Amino acid sequence: MPSYCSQEGEILYQLQCLNKGIGMKFEACTGISQSRLELLALLFHVDEISQSDLQKKVNIDSAAVTRHVKQLEASGMVSRRRKPEDNRITLVRLTEQGRERIESSKREKERFMKEMLAGVSAEERRVLIDILAKMQTNINNIQA
Repeated sequence: MPSYCSQEGEILYQLQCLNKGIGMKFEACTGISQSRLELLALLFHVDEISQSDLQKKVNIDSAAVTRHVKQLEASGMVSRRRKPEDNRITLVRLTEQGRERIESSKREKERFMKEMLAGVSAEERRVLIDILAKMQTNINNIQA
């Protein structure tokens, strides 16, 4: 980071690097991306859901959800079918293999989070959660 960067610029840069690093390390440790795991976790709690409703719940753009669902289907973790009453709607559900993957990923995710937060005290974690929540509120209030 250049020395002429403001403190705010340094924070943004550090957050971007952290986000990228978390994504890469998370996938390397768990064997699945955070986005795909989030989709599987949501499907774990519903019997079946339309792909468009799934997209709204995870707040990922529809093209990315389609791509993720196709890849999860190819790996046997989800199945898709057309809704009989309305052929335009694609329904998605978790397969047994997907359910097993969620269970194993829980342990991997716990280990990843524990290692990621090693050396960060409980108080520091509370402060970090508060700061991140404030930043999220500020981001939500930015008029684009």
